[in-house]
Amino acid sequence: MDRHELHGQLVGLDLSERAQEQDARERMVELLVSGQDCFSRSCFPAHFTGSSLVVSSDGRQVLLHHHRKLDRWLQFGGHCDGDENVLRVAQRETYEESGIEGLILASSRPFDLDIHPIPEKDNEPAHWHYDVRYVLIAPEGARYETSAESLELRWFHAEDLAALSLDSGLRRLLDKWQKLLARRLAHDGPGPA
Repeated sequence: MDRHELHGQLVGLDLSERAQEQDARERMVELLVSGQDCFSRSCFPAHFTGSSLVVSSDGRQVLLHHHRKLDRWLQFGGHCDGDENVLRVAQRETYEESGIEGLILASSRPFDLDIHPIPEKDNEPAHWHYDVRYVLIAPEGARYETSAESLELRWFHAEDLAALSLDSGLRRLLDKWQKLLARRLAHDGPGPA
C-alpha cells in the first residue's frame, strides 16, 4: 500500500455509522494531498501513525499495553518512519511491542481513524498523530512478551475495560469492537463456552 492506495481507502470508507471519524478522514485526506513527508515523524504539525487493536482468537478479549513513557493503557502502534504502508506499520509495531507470532489481519480496510494531540517533549514541538487503526487477531494460545516500551501487557474482557481510564479515541475503538462482536454473536450464537 502506498499513499495513493491509502487515499482511495479513506475516500471509499463508509462512515455513515462512524460520524465521529468523518472529520478525521477529511483531515487525513488533506494531509495526504498536501504533505509530501507526512509519513515521517519530522513532519509538523502532523504526521501519520499506524496502530492495531489486538483481539483474542474468539474476540472476547483485547490485549493492551501499559505504555512506559505515557503511563497509560494503549493499543499497539507507532510512527511510520517514512513507510507509506500504514497497515504494514501497524503490523510491525504490534509485533515489536507484543512479540505475538502469527497475528491475523481482520481486514485490510482501516477499522478506525483517530487524530490525537501529542504534547511538546524534548526537542519536539506539540503536534498531531493521524492514526490509522486496524484489528489483528491473536492465534489461539498466543504468547506475548513485554517490550522495553511497556510496563505491562494484559488481556482484558469488556467488563474490565470499563474501570480503566482510557482516552476517548481508544474508548471509541474498543466500543466499536464490542458492538461488532455482539452483532456477530447474535447472528452466529455464542459458540462453545
